[in-house]
Amino acid sequence: MIALGKEVIEELIMNLKDAGCDEELITKCIKKYNNDDLKMLIKSLQCHRCCLLDKLHEEQKKIDCLDYLIYMLKKQMKED
Repeated sequence: MIALGKEVIEELIMNLKDAGCDEELITKCIKKYNNDDLKMLIKSLQCHRCCLLDKLHEEQKKIDCLDYLIYMLKKQMKED
């Protein structure tokens, strides 16, 4: 590990927490980093990113439904 390893690990942990990673994933990522398994670390992060993106799309669908409902209700108000 490089001389600044401790700071790198702390920064990695902070970034993982900010990205919504749970403790289990953080522990796995730190182990992969410490073992110089950066390829698998990147794969794990990409997987977590995909999960977050799926959740984002689900929430976007809900917002779209609300937008449509609001649009229809406003349209109905104008017709009355």
